Amino acid sequence: MRHEEFIGQVQDRARLPGWGDAERASRATLETLGERVPEGLADNLAAQLPHEIGEHLRRTEVYGGAGSGERFDKHDFIERVAVRAGTNEARAAFLARTVLEVVDDATQGSITTKVRGALPADIRELVSAGSSG
Repeated sequence: MRHEEFIGQVQDRARLPGWGDAERASRATLETLGERVPEGLADNLAAQLPHEIGEHLRRTEVYGGAGSGERFDKHDFIERVAVRAGTNEARAAFLARTVLEVVDDATQGSITTKVRGALPADIRELVSAGSSG
């Protein structure tokens, strides 16, 4: 999947008014995911996404230290997405579900199964819910 297609899918599924809104939602979600999953897993996922999208996962990595694989729950995940996306938490939860659904489609589910396994149950629900959940 190309960058333009990825962002277009996010924009369409999340019913966002503009391209920039879809970019912002993608960045917010993937930076937060990059903080939560182990560094190697974030790298593997990033490698299967369009370069510009994958870099959001890598942006929060701090090699050899904190910043990747942090422990936080669903509430904290959504709160971080909300702050980064400049929206409220209910909208951030929907945006995160939508972006993660597009990630799953873009990778054909291969790596997202491992990502789900690295997440606690409450965040795993968010990853699995999709834009209609």
